[in-house]
Amino acid sequence: MKSIIVIKTLLFMALIAFILAPFTFLKPASTNQAINVSSVEKLSQLKNKTITVKKIEKPLHGVTLPNFAEIRSIKEKKQAFFDFMKPAVIRQNNLLLATRAKLNYWLEQVSLETPLAEQEFQELSTLVKKYRVNKGASILAQLNELLLRVDIVPMPLVLVQAANESAWGTSRFSRIGLNFFGIWCFKEGCGMVPAGRNAGAKHEVAAFQSLDEAVARYFNNINSHNAYRVFRTIRFELRSQDQPLNPEILATGLLPYSERGAEYVIDITKMLRHNQQYLDEKVSSDFITVSE
Repeated sequence: MKSIIVIKTLLFMALIAFILAPFTFLKPASTNQAINVSSVEKLSQLKNKTITVKKIEKPLHGVTLPNFAEIRSIKEKKQAFFDFMKPAVIRQNNLLLATRAKLNYWLEQVSLETPLAEQEFQELSTLVKKYRVNKGASILAQLNELLLRVDIVPMPLVLVQAANESAWGTSRFSRIGLNFFGIWCFKEGCGMVPAGRNAGAKHEVAAFQSLDEAVARYFNNINSHNAYRVFRTIRFELRSQDQPLNPEILATGLLPYSERGAEYVIDITKMLRHNQQYLDEKVSSDFITVSE
């Protein structure tokens, strides 16, 4: 019996020795050595650490913008953004409608073989150049092509594109350059250099001096650039059939606006639906007015 107890005791002591064995051979580092290693590591980290100071980019315009980023309520932010953008969009659409009325009058005169006055002809030449119409075409052909190009873009569509492209007015390009539409330019110094621009690329994001200038450039791109001819064709067909210029239908003509293509169009369509309460507008051929 005693032998069994002795054996058990020996086994227990052996087990303890086995567990503690690896640790008994460890030599603790001296305090000075530990401090020295720590100090070297810290010095090395400080030496290799690059201190970066964030540069504050000054606006390239004199416009006082609402600080959309500070508006916490989503509804208030959306309302503030749309209220800020709407007047400039309305002004541009009214200018286009006035020009369309003039073009229709000229078309009627030319169709009746009544020549345009010298001033009218000069105005026509300016429009032909602005909207990239064939200068060598007949006056009748030029007028018909201009009526395809010189037309409004429904305000809801303009507003949701601006919201999408500018992250509701919080993007660098909208704050610094009033560029709410992601418009590029290709002359050095014409705008802001994108942070992620590929090596060798020369484009910049355009900067504007006023919101009206930015909105006018957006409209001119849609109405003159070859990439948006499908958009203009859809709009013309809606006009020809006396149909309203439905923003969702017209959005299908914006595939080239973004590298995302169909996904971009889907996003714009969703935004039109989700923000309908802010965007309700009766689209017609009449002048659009700003409600008091």
